[in-house]
Amino acid sequence: MTHTTTDQPARRPSGAIVPVLAFAGIVVAVMQTLLVPVIKDLPTLLSTAPSNATWVLTSTLLSGAVATPIMGRLGDLFGKRRMLLTSLAVMVVGALISALTSTLMPMIVGRALQGFAMGAIPLGIGLMRDMLPREKLGSAMALMSSSIGVGGGLALPAAALVAQHANWHALFYGAAGLGVLSIALTLLFVPESPMRAEGTFDVLGAIGLSVGLVLFLLPITKGSDWGWTSGTTLGLFAASVVVLLLWGVMELRLKAPLVDLRTTARPAVLFTNLASIMVGVSFYVVSLVLPQLLQLPKATGYGLGQSMVTAGLLVAPLGLTMMFTAPVYAKLSAKYGPKVTLILGMLIIAIGYGAGLGLMNAAWQSLVIAVVLGAGIGLAYSSLPALIIGSVPASETGAANGLNTLMRSIGTSVSSAVIGMVLANTANHVGGVAIPTMHGFRVSFLIATGAVAVGLLMALFLPRQRQATKTQLRASSEEEAALERAAEVLGGFRGLVLNADGDPVARAKVTLIDHRGRQAGATLSAEDGSYALAVPAEGAYVLAAKAAGHGPLASSATHSGDDRPVDVHLALPGKTVPA
Repeated sequence: MTHTTTDQPARRPSGAIVPVLAFAGIVVAVMQTLLVPVIKDLPTLLSTAPSNATWVLTSTLLSGAVATPIMGRLGDLFGKRRMLLTSLAVMVVGALISALTSTLMPMIVGRALQGFAMGAIPLGIGLMRDMLPREKLGSAMALMSSSIGVGGGLALPAAALVAQHANWHALFYGAAGLGVLSIALTLLFVPESPMRAEGTFDVLGAIGLSVGLVLFLLPITKGSDWGWTSGTTLGLFAASVVVLLLWGVMELRLKAPLVDLRTTARPAVLFTNLASIMVGVSFYVVSLVLPQLLQLPKATGYGLGQSMVTAGLLVAPLGLTMMFTAPVYAKLSAKYGPKVTLILGMLIIAIGYGAGLGLMNAAWQSLVIAVVLGAGIGLAYSSLPALIIGSVPASETGAANGLNTLMRSIGTSVSSAVIGMVLANTANHVGGVAIPTMHGFRVSFLIATGAVAVGLLMALFLPRQRQATKTQLRASSEEEAALERAAEVLGGFRGLVLNADGDPVARAKVTLIDHRGRQAGATLSAEDGSYALAVPAEGAYVLAAKAAGHGPLASSATHSGDDRPVDVHLALPGKTVPA
């Protein structure tokens, strides 16, 4: 799969690209927790049975899981900005459908369309990789990755306030308005990436993955209603295994698969995705436990007796702390690398849940738990895209990040099912009403701690990154980037991109293509025209360079595979200039 650039000159990204893309990520993440304040009232609001009302939440989860890898691949092929706008537009349509109905089936359709927008987060990460200078990339991707938690955390108090003081349909009108605003900002401030992957869209692969995911996630989300040992639940799990195995065999035989399974089997990608599942599990536990603990009446003996809005405000620091963790992550990762920050984040999560076992007796203690967990989850989430991007070709950025986002979604789905079962089985039944117990809350926190421990084990198996890759993702300032460029690319190519007059060309796209025609790396030249690319192995390569206002250049070069950099200057237009 060759990675190419488009023929259109790229617009220079403005300083607004990071906040605009992060805002888009927060908007689509809001869809996941938008209805949490009114969950218990959904059967009455929709005039349906409680078992049917749960489909309003399940449909969003399923469509989001299916959309993330598919939209990532479509973005790689046809433009990440284009697919981002498509995702947001579908979300707006879904929100309007939900706003205009009070019946079950149209509501499920609208919610499924809202979940479709989850693909916007990996698309935003891909745009950042393609458009931003490397010294800004670490903190930008950290913020985008954390937007999943930020949106979910901030939506709780906002949705609770609306639900308590206005008609519940106002939640969807507000979501549609946020979606329209995000579309407008994206059109104004986010340029399209010039990077494209060649090949065709794997339709059969998309269908196979979608069917397999639905068959897997459906019994996870509905198992507590159907019974975990029922024929339906076990049959769907078995069917998902068969479908996903057949899908995997088919993907391995295709030249341009939806997901490159050989790439995902690399230790760096595999263990990052496994750790992502565990982080997703730990994130959702606090979102399920704290709001219930805070809102239970004090008459229970352990409930904290807070209103819906107050409970949302006390949990909101979870998302806010995640947002403010992004610049902290950039500095830590610049010094120690994303593997270390992932491990540190998980340790903080474990401390938060461990301390939380004894901090459930006052509202202010919930605030402390939210802040500590927000810091840990923010560091962990921020590390994931850097680990993925440092391990896959640029032509697979969208699909790889889509798959990683899917892993987090699977984690939250498993968390929702397991914690829901634990709270239900440990509840006290008073007058036909199930009341969660303190024992159930503490068992839930222990489960989260166990998930983090497994995630830590996965993170420890992550291989060390090559120096050139770490440099590209970790530089957090212009000064650091300038110093690191002088010593980077052990075992790669470096040089200058020049124009016909010998002057440096800034922000030229330089792509490294291996002997099989696959993209092996890509970067943008710095303000002084310098570029640096690592090589995965020895052999012959093609360095393709292109910049707005200049003709393209393709030049062959060979690397022996050792740690010595090969200097190659590139002139636009023209031939390779001996270094």
